Amino acid sequence: MFPENTPQHATPHPTTHHHTPPRRTSGPVIHRLASALQGLPPSCGPVRLVAVDGHAGSGKTTFAARLAAALGGAPVLHLDDIASHDELFAWTGRLLAQVIEPLGRGETARYAPYDWRARAFGPPRPLPPSPVILVEGVGAGRRALRPFLARLLWMEVPREESWARGRLRDGAEQREFWAGWVAAERAHFAEDPSRPYSDLLVTQSRTGYEVLPGPVHSVGPDQTVTHREGPSAVC
Repeated sequence: MFPENTPQHATPHPTTHHHTPPRRTSGPVIHRLASALQGLPPSCGPVRLVAVDGHAGSGKTTFAARLAAALGGAPVLHLDDIASHDELFAWTGRLLAQVIEPLGRGETARYAPYDWRARAFGPPRPLPPSPVILVEGVGAGRRALRPFLARLLWMEVPREESWARGRLRDGAEQREFWAGWVAAERAHFAEDPSRPYSDLLVTQSRTGYEVLPGPVHSVGPDQTVTHREGPSAVC
């Protein structure tokens, strides 16, 4: 995950990722979901802002990348770029000022991505107001952002399983960081839970993804809900 020449004293975020496209996209589930999202009314200026939230290690980054590909290359804003060592979850003001407010005016947002190795914010990165923008990361569905979201998706993986996946992925060198992260995540979701307000729940199986109605909604004629991968998948 990290380059071999990473300094031993550096403490990258456990979910630090490389912004690379997925090797493949999923089948009809993600494509039908993408079509449904494209048909939604804008929620933040001209943008349909879609949050992908869930516990650390639940597969948000991979799912968001595949959904973005199905959307024709939609931008993905990773909250790892907004958070920092000193503000694991206290980044709402920065996100609103750098991203949400400009997009709401139909302008190109400019945010300074955080470098988890250098422990510093980098030069501004542009984020144009595309038809759909995905916001991926723990806390993407927090109450301060929900008014600007077209949809909130929750990765339906139990927290202990998610954290175990994350620890396995990041290895022993991140053990200390994970201990602090888990405590911070517990505190965040205890005070500001996302799942109860999610529109859709996303689960993963050996055959692909399954998307079900979230706690906020029940299935109705005006909803597009994917049940499971495969030829019989219904939206």
